[in-house]
Amino acid sequence: MSSTDLAFRQKMRGPGREAWGRLLLLAPAVLLLGLFGVSVVQLIASSFVDEGRLSLALYTDFFSRADYRDILFRTIRVSLLVAALCVVIGYPIAYAMWRYKGNRSHLMILIILPWLVSIVVRTYGWMVILGPKGLINEFLAWAGLIERPVRMMFNTTGVVIGLVHILIPFMIISILSVMLHLDRRLEEASASLGARSYQTFFRVTLPLTVPGIITGTMLVYLMSTGAIVTPILLGGVRDRMMGTQMYQEVIQTFNFPKASMLAFLLLLAGLAVVLPLQALERKLSRFMDQKGS
Repeated sequence: MSSTDLAFRQKMRGPGREAWGRLLLLAPAVLLLGLFGVSVVQLIASSFVDEGRLSLALYTDFFSRADYRDILFRTIRVSLLVAALCVVIGYPIAYAMWRYKGNRSHLMILIILPWLVSIVVRTYGWMVILGPKGLINEFLAWAGLIERPVRMMFNTTGVVIGLVHILIPFMIISILSVMLHLDRRLEEASASLGARSYQTFFRVTLPLTVPGIITGTMLVYLMSTGAIVTPILLGGVRDRMMGTQMYQEVIQTFNFPKASMLAFLLLLAGLAVVLPLQALERKLSRFMDQKGS
């Protein structure tokens, strides 16, 4: 066999071996995704089964009860409020970190520092701060601003404060990651054309960072809808959310079909917000590409 034929055969066998190697590397990920897909299908299917036959009894019972409807609407309302507050608080922080001339690593450590503490410990810390005899109420009473403690726990206020503290790093990192890819020469070009700093921000910087805002909003919203520990400790029994209700159905009553129904409704509530946001992000990306070209 000539050297030319040998080189040709090795060249033909090379891509095949590389392809099989890539498939083997992807096999664990494909297996995990397959198991996840099967689990989701089983979860959804179990919510439509009642005594061994297809039925919508769980859904009709859920929407026929006012307390269950309140739990669903409260979950959506609180999650949207938490996402909005994270945008309002997180964007200035991300912008300040982007403009910072020093080492951003030190600031990033401060941002992710709450993640180094257990969520249970952080929530108990907020209970100490927000309680009737907590730090805030004691200070307000000492200053003579209140006569009785302000109720900031076992209501929506406590849940929102706790979730914002826990989830705001996701918003900051999402926005900052987009800002770090911005070209600083765009600001210089805007200034050279006579635009002031606030005009540059609203016409150049803010529109270009909208994808980061949308990504952070989706992350915060989805994580808020499924929160369990914070609503239980800071919300109490009255201000339950879907996550706490599912936890109760699984741990206390062992009603797995009902918990599956709640999980499917929570999935639909998440898609109702995430899908429009993704469509908006795609439209904005196409608009910015057309405007840039």
